[in-house]
Amino acid sequence: MNTGLLFVLGLCPILWLILALLVLKWPTWKAAVGSALLAAIEAMLVWKLPALDTGSAALEGIMMALWPIVVVIIAAVFTYNLCVKTGAMETIKGMLASVTSDRRLLVLLIAWCFGGFMEGMAGFGTAIAIPAGMLAAMGFDPIFSCLVCLLANGFPTPWGSIGIPTTTLANLVGLENTHLSFVESLQCAPFMLAVPFIMMMLAGGKGMKSLKGIGFITLMSGVCFVIPQLIVSWFVGADLAVVVGAVCSMAVTIVLAMKKKTPPEYEMEVKTEKSLTLDKALRAWSPFIMIFILLLGTSKLVAPVNSWLAQFSSAVSVYTGADPNTISFVWINTPGVWIFLSAIVGGLIQHASWEDFRSVFVATVKQMTPTIITMCSVLATAKIMSYSGMIGDIAAFCIAVTGSFYTIFAPWLGCLGCFVTGSGTSSGLLFGQVQMDAATALNMDPFWVVGLNMLGVGVGKMLSPQSIAIALSAVGRTGRDSELLKKVLPYGAVLLVLTSLVGYFGSILL
Repeated sequence: MNTGLLFVLGLCPILWLILALLVLKWPTWKAAVGSALLAAIEAMLVWKLPALDTGSAALEGIMMALWPIVVVIIAAVFTYNLCVKTGAMETIKGMLASVTSDRRLLVLLIAWCFGGFMEGMAGFGTAIAIPAGMLAAMGFDPIFSCLVCLLANGFPTPWGSIGIPTTTLANLVGLENTHLSFVESLQCAPFMLAVPFIMMMLAGGKGMKSLKGIGFITLMSGVCFVIPQLIVSWFVGADLAVVVGAVCSMAVTIVLAMKKKTPPEYEMEVKTEKSLTLDKALRAWSPFIMIFILLLGTSKLVAPVNSWLAQFSSAVSVYTGADPNTISFVWINTPGVWIFLSAIVGGLIQHASWEDFRSVFVATVKQMTPTIITMCSVLATAKIMSYSGMIGDIAAFCIAVTGSFYTIFAPWLGCLGCFVTGSGTSSGLLFGQVQMDAATALNMDPFWVVGLNMLGVGVGKMLSPQSIAIALSAVGRTGRDSELLKKVLPYGAVLLVLTSLVGYFGSILL
């Protein structure tokens, strides 16, 4: 069978996802289950993988999805939902709104800084829905609110939900977490510096003139996001990279914005938190402060603690075929455990009752069930495709067609995966091994090539139909998807071309 036909057949599970989501309008979890089934059938009939090996490959994927990915997802969203239940999120919103009355700086603070923080902590749409809803409630145009939040949310996505997309990708292809996160941060840095300026020009409505008086604040908001993110990636890894970056950016932006006098043409009347006390502020932020402390305190920065906790783990081989991977399950020192503990302690500080804990947890599990099924199905698909040889055949064809220019198109794969699924994690699972195989065959730096997948995710996330639908539902404008897509598409197209340039010239330098 020729390589072209094997390439097309290998892509069928991914092509099915595109068809089911964009044409048939199926929910993501149903489409993902269909992909897993199609991958299994093809693996057995075309690639001659025995049924037992196919089933065990899928089981390995499901087990890896349940722990730690699903645990982190539920824990992160549970923390957010509990803060909504206790009223802490309203306090946080009021605190942010009280900083400035300049419409441009409000967009920067809420969509960029707070949106980045929510992406790092919870991810999975919360970082789009919450800031967009906040901006619309303050009086911003709903479609504009969605647009700036989509732009802001794109490039922090690889580190969403305590670094799950990058950590999962690193585990899948066998690369070291911290170095992969650092390389991704380098690749995304130019875009994370540029996006705040784009947002400010949109917020002011006067193009470059909108930057008058706030250019330095905008620059510092980006710089103070990127530099801490690079440092944390290098020393700690993906878990807290965007969280720390967003916190530093928020702190600097607040200090600089409070000192800035608002020009009359940008003045905006906003509702502020009038009864705020230090005690109330600390209670509202307590779960997030706890997460920050626990994740740092158990990271490689505190080597004795990290080493001692590492003993509570299990290593197993699930796949029954040749050359099985050994997968490790870390039972205590994993982000999901620490986030759950932080949510409980923070909830108690916020005076949540045990009924609040129970009801919020049950509601969170119900809310995230489709996402859980999606994650399990996508990772099962990825494992079946990898063990059967589908991924290898896809990579071989891509390499044969593009050759040394492969890195121009590597971000496009990441963009496609995220555009279709709405998830940076899913994109990494679908195309991460393709990128790894291509890097090996072309004798390129695997960290650079695999990282380009997540660079493309930054564009795919802002263009994804799921992201657009989440944003519109948050501002009560459901059904205006095509209008919002037309607004964000030009930015996405330009950014995607620029990711190709970064990918190609970066690979030459390396």
